[in-house]
Amino acid sequence: MNRQRRKEISEAKDLIEQAKDRIDTALDEEQEAYDNLPEGVQESDRGIQMEDNIERLQDCSDALESALGCLEEEM
Repeated sequence: MNRQRRKEISEAKDLIEQAKDRIDTALDEEQEAYDNLPEGVQESDRGIQMEDNIERLQDCSDALESALGCLEEEM
């Protein structure tokens, strides 16, 4: 791989890392908000929606982590 392509991949990796950091921050905040809800609210539609949000954000974070691993192998 030439220098230009390695540079492009490195820049893409940086952007993915930034996106993952933002998603992880949102995930942490959503988890904290859910954890601070009273138990009755956690079991309500609102709580269930928050759990779904947490799960989707975790899936996104995991996918980005996998993408970063793939890029590391290429560099």
